[in-house]
Amino acid sequence: MTDAAELRSLTQGLLTAYPPATTDRTDFLRARFDAGLAWVHYPVGLGGLGAPRSLQAVVDAELEAAGAPDNDPRRIGIGLGMAAPTILRYGTDEQKQRFLRPLWVGEEVWCQLFSEPGAGSDLAALGTRAVREGDGDWVVNGQKVWTSSAHLARWAILIARTDPDVPKHAGITYFLCDMTDPGVEVRPLRQITGEAEFNEVFLTDVRIPDSRRLGEVGDGWRVAQTTLNNERVAIGGMRLPREGGMIGPVSKTWRERPELRTHDLHQRLLGLWVEAEVTRLTGERLRQQLVAGQPGPEGAGMKLAFARLNQQISGLEVELRGEEGLLYDDWTMRRPELVDFTGRDAGYRYLRSKGNSIEGGTSEVLLNIVAERVLGLPSEPRTDKDVAWKDLAR
Repeated sequence: MTDAAELRSLTQGLLTAYPPATTDRTDFLRARFDAGLAWVHYPVGLGGLGAPRSLQAVVDAELEAAGAPDNDPRRIGIGLGMAAPTILRYGTDEQKQRFLRPLWVGEEVWCQLFSEPGAGSDLAALGTRAVREGDGDWVVNGQKVWTSSAHLARWAILIARTDPDVPKHAGITYFLCDMTDPGVEVRPLRQITGEAEFNEVFLTDVRIPDSRRLGEVGDGWRVAQTTLNNERVAIGGMRLPREGGMIGPVSKTWRERPELRTHDLHQRLLGLWVEAEVTRLTGERLRQQLVAGQPGPEGAGMKLAFARLNQQISGLEVELRGEEGLLYDDWTMRRPELVDFTGRDAGYRYLRSKGNSIEGGTSEVLLNIVAERVLGLPSEPRTDKDVAWKDLAR
């Protein structure tokens, strides 16, 4: 088994062969992947060494100290946090070899085609259809919504209905969709902030080869659970320094603007600062648990905490700043590559945080997941569980 000392030696070997100061960024990242130092817990040949996941920190620390480039993880977060673990678990050998390396290096951006106008919280009710032509391609028609990075993405993870004659969870299949294929149309979706960070995607007679199906036909809901569990961990378990995230700007304002302080605001800020620190430490514990395997429903709890905390902090910041907190820059139809909470004004942060309790699973759905899968409480009655999708009221 690879240990920390061996990983340090391998990392130094990489740095010697590919000095960061003189090596092209993409060439360095490709070499890092090929050396097994991208995801050390992934299999050999797929960016890893089959080492314990906890040892990734050893590699990262060595590379950071040497000034080596990273793969800009925020830009390719959907690929890293959602597509990659799903492809690793359910993909064929050919799919793993084709997609994982350019995904990790950042040569190909990914997006997620899951939610629909009529299937958001109840994702299994989705209506996008995929019909197979004999033993050949699948022809996909439908609409997806709230798609981050679709205007930048080359590939998408897609779930579509392949059998309307069975209950909704049973008739779904998972695909890898080329966003450059004919019939894929991306339209900007204006948000409450004014910008167009998200998109809606229209699929019209899009042909997907069966070789880009992930998992078995009709098993897409189970495959999608791997994606969704990893998504919640990616959102709720982001690694932050102390006073990282939204608590940083409001704490900075408090220190620099004593004229804004009141006793009540002081008490509320202290309480939220403590909650932010508890959430940060809980996120660290969650990442430690991931060493043992795939993320479970605990990620739903972290995502819930993240959404609630962001909304409370942003509300306090607007209140602290008073009239100044209502000032708001014009973000009309801007198309950002990254969501930057800390580099914008308080009004933007307040409005953008409203989406935290929707994206990655609504808070109401996540509360059910925590109740049923973490606490073991009885499930809510579901009258549509055994009804064919085509017979459901829509």
